[in-house]
Amino acid sequence: MKVNRSDHRTDNNLKELVATISDVAFEYATDTEEAYEIASLVLLRILKDASLKKEPVDRRLIRFNTPPTV
Repeated sequence: MKVNRSDHRTDNNLKELVATISDVAFEYATDTEEAYEIASLVLLRILKDASLKKEPVDRRLIRFNTPPTV
């Protein structure tokens, strides 16, 4: 099985992105639950914006009202 090196880099980039979003969310949140909520909203917004149809990847992921687009 041939391993594509770009897959490994993409995996690392995604881990770094999630870690950075989480770090920033914890800086601004008043508690852990709020930090997870902020991080999930940011990640959902990124996925939605990356989607060709501008829709969430999985509607079951939306637990909170997303803020309006600026």
